Amino acid sequence: MKLSDIIKNCGVLAVQGREDVEITSVTNDSRRVQPGSLFVAVNGCGNDGRAYLQKAIDAGAAAVLYESSSAACAGSNVPASRPDRESDYPAIPLEGAQGVKVPAAVTSVTVGDSRKAVAMAADAFYGHPSGKLKLVGITGTNGKTTTVTLLYHMFRHLGYECGLLSTIANYVGTRRSETANTTSDPVTLNALLAEMVEAGCEYCFMEVSSIGVEQQRIAGLEFRAAIFSNLTHDHLDYHGTFAEYLRCKKLFFDGLSAQATAIINLDDKHGEVMVQNTAAHVVGYSCRSAADHCARILEQSPEGMLLRIDGSEVWTRLIGAHNAYNLLAIYTTALVLGVPQDEALVALSRLEPAPGRLETLRGPKELSVVIDYAHTPDALENVLKTLRDVAPDRELVCVFGCGGDRDKTKRPEMGAVAGRLADRIFITSDNSRTERTEDIIEDIKRGLDPTALAKTVCIADRREAIRTALLLAPKGATILLAGKGHETYQILGTEKHHFDEREIVLETFKTLESC
Repeated sequence: MKLSDIIKNCGVLAVQGREDVEITSVTNDSRRVQPGSLFVAVNGCGNDGRAYLQKAIDAGAAAVLYESSSAACAGSNVPASRPDRESDYPAIPLEGAQGVKVPAAVTSVTVGDSRKAVAMAADAFYGHPSGKLKLVGITGTNGKTTTVTLLYHMFRHLGYECGLLSTIANYVGTRRSETANTTSDPVTLNALLAEMVEAGCEYCFMEVSSIGVEQQRIAGLEFRAAIFSNLTHDHLDYHGTFAEYLRCKKLFFDGLSAQATAIINLDDKHGEVMVQNTAAHVVGYSCRSAADHCARILEQSPEGMLLRIDGSEVWTRLIGAHNAYNLLAIYTTALVLGVPQDEALVALSRLEPAPGRLETLRGPKELSVVIDYAHTPDALENVLKTLRDVAPDRELVCVFGCGGDRDKTKRPEMGAVAGRLADRIFITSDNSRTERTEDIIEDIKRGLDPTALAKTVCIADRREAIRTALLLAPKGATILLAGKGHETYQILGTEKHHFDEREIVLETFKTLESC
């Protein structure tokens, strides 16, 4: 493909060299540059991609694209600020980008916003794949993974070829690949969408993170529908303030076209805010008030719950009020995409919980161990309330920690939630990263009152915390392991270590059986 076709919508300020040069790949990773590549030097948080221009040129890049001025980094706790007019970007001399002299044989392109440019370039290079799919995105603090995963399974059950882009994994049809971020970088994202088109997929369901929106990873994508689940405390280590977090979520809906549908949770006070400036058609759902589509929980047990949705009753294998919202969002989306109501309800009844979301292992002493990804105060409260509701007579034990190098303000809030709702608490490590686990535990403990502290045990080693919780639990107890969910690793320092809670639970069950 010719460079001129790729950079058409990239906000180009200047070009030096041939615009008709043939481009064989687009990448923002200098390690992936090959002869014929277009290398996009993206300004990231604390990382100026222009520092890798020489490496890309040496590897045979046919063209390089870079930002003409340094961009503010949203991760610095100061909202990103970019000039509105292209003329506000002073052009950097082509010989002066990080001291690199760009050879005459390599075409240089300068743009005002390298993050948006790489997304638009990838979209063009891969043939605008999102426009050839029915692309559905979901944003919100909680429920994203469950909702997109179950939508993927629902539409596969209905006979459609689908793709999935989620925190757990990416799927092109049935082919799975691992994922590093909730929302992939634009080159990876558009490459996966192009693979879905090639594989005959009709639908793609994807998680859209606030960070992904702010960093322009979804720029250029055409969404058929966008779902808003809820907005609670998370990612303030990146956004700095809740207002900035909300603004980045809202940008997703601001960018929708008039051909799209915005599907919003009207029971969340931020739902209507999300669509104040959208051009999309708006459909609301609610479990508490009047809306386009409504649901009520009629009854629930550890095996599932009975819902009334738009006047029809359906038994589902998921439990909890938060899953009632997830299922209602899925049902509403199915109707928006043209699935008949009866088919949508039958498909709902067949859905299984997503991996690591209220995943239950039953063992000796009639113990129930529940593994869940809950890692925010709101998510932890939802799960603990659900487990209390479905088994009110069981002792409820909560094992959890908080991630290191992440939002510290939510740590005491999570401690307060556990202290209020659990009968016994084990505070331990999560992905501590470069922080001391003991310091994180102390942050969590600040949210515990004296009564909660009296029922709390602190064990920094998560494996030992899980084993101790199971070995000390009384007969019939429910033990929640919160925070890791589907993850099969733990990040300590800068290294990932194998850590699968299911394996630890099953090993401990064997110990209990031999006692």
